[in-house]
Amino acid sequence: MEKRVKITSEIENLHIVERAVDELFVTCHIDPVVYGNLMVASMEAANNAITHGNKLNPAKFVAFNFSLDEEQLEVTVKDEGPGFDYAHLPDPTSPANIENMNGRGVFLMSKLSDKIEFEDNGSFVRMLFYLHKDK
Repeated sequence: MEKRVKITSEIENLHIVERAVDELFVTCHIDPVVYGNLMVASMEAANNAITHGNKLNPAKFVAFNFSLDEEQLEVTVKDEGPGFDYAHLPDPTSPANIENMNGRGVFLMSKLSDKIEFEDNGSFVRMLFYLHKDK
């Protein structure tokens, strides 16, 4: 099963991503724990792509692809921005960063997904969610 979503880079379009994840949960009978992780990670990825990748430019798009098989759910997110240095992000759990309002999105995405990969200088992210947690 595959679902594609393309949105313009406006914060109010986050509800479209939320609705797509909700539809996957209902139609594919995804485990509630996987659903929770998927929802938070997908919303973080969407917010990062809109805000940081595309700089809230409504002329730029964010493309999502949700691909589900019997073992895993793959989510890819692609923005039109220049990317970022995903290998050298500050640790948001460090005492020096604990009060920062920003910098938790990628951390949450990496903790909630079972696997995360970045490509195209960080403007493309792939997250995997195993449907059976014995992986």
